[in-house]
Amino acid sequence: MVLKKLKQEAEIALRHLEVLQAVMENQPIGIFKLAELMDMPRHKIRYSLRVLEQSGIIEPTQYGAIIRDDAYGILNDLKKELEDIKNYVNKMSSILESL
Repeated sequence: MVLKKLKQEAEIALRHLEVLQAVMENQPIGIFKLAELMDMPRHKIRYSLRVLEQSGIIEPTQYGAIIRDDAYGILNDLKKELEDIKNYVNKMSSILESL
């Protein structure tokens, strides 16, 4: 209830990162191949690719999605954001433990 939305958003963010990892390992790769590789519906793959593209991490080509050359700076920023999120989760955990 209180953390339900946070959990849902974390699941979606995890999927985006899993798609990103699959693109990195198999680029260039298209939606159909990604969906098959990840055993995931195409509409979810398409959405994750759109989010990653809008974030400046990947770009579409005629052969499929590839990682942008300048994406590694964005990935470093994501790592820093994740550390902030971990700190919030640790604080929430401490509060819940004390209740």
